[in-house]
Amino acid sequence: MKISEIFYSIQGEGVLAGVPSVFIRTSGCNLRCAWCDTPYTSWQPEGDERSIDEILAEVERHSCKSVVVTGGEPMLTRDTVGLTKRLREAGHHITVETAGTVHQYVECDLMSISPKLANSTPHARDGGRWAAQHERLRYQPDVLRRLTTVYPYQLKFVVCAPGDLAEINAMVDEIRADRERVILMPEGTDAQTLHDRGRWLVEVCKKEQYRYGPRLHVDIYGNKRGV
Repeated sequence: MKISEIFYSIQGEGVLAGVPSVFIRTSGCNLRCAWCDTPYTSWQPEGDERSIDEILAEVERHSCKSVVVTGGEPMLTRDTVGLTKRLREAGHHITVETAGTVHQYVECDLMSISPKLANSTPHARDGGRWAAQHERLRYQPDVLRRLTTVYPYQLKFVVCAPGDLAEINAMVDEIRADRERVILMPEGTDAQTLHDRGRWLVEVCKKEQYRYGPRLHVDIYGNKRGV
């Protein structure tokens, strides 16, 4: 399978924020988010073909229980099914990070789903040539219902402006998600932007009874690869 990078860091987002984890980042994505913070897995996908044995050997170098399979979009490839099976056999805690547009039966302890809002559609980027495809694919309520039924899950929404809340509430209601599992995160790739947006987003979370989600890896390391 095509792998962009494998690295050891802390989980920066969601209910497991702060947990030391090995990240397996697959390359390739069916979406093209305007604000994508890993364009090397979507807009210009890069990486090397690696066997599951090679991936597992790299993971085991770190003696870490928590493994995060991320992307890109790891649910695009059937290889993810085999990879997560092998991770389960090796005794790892498995998080799969997905946009929730594709369903496969994988081994997973936490399905970390990040449905994309309208703020993600790339109307201007790259001449807007990906906008129609992205808008058509970004929200798949039937897939989201299946994922939230089959797996322990969290829903993470990237929020750019207060006006995003109406769309979030509509999605949560339509897929009948548990509001206690909904996490709102400020969009941004630098600590100052996250701080500025976080100030008002915290108040939104308090009012709506959603969880506020920091992005610890950006606060600590900045917007860098391999962290």
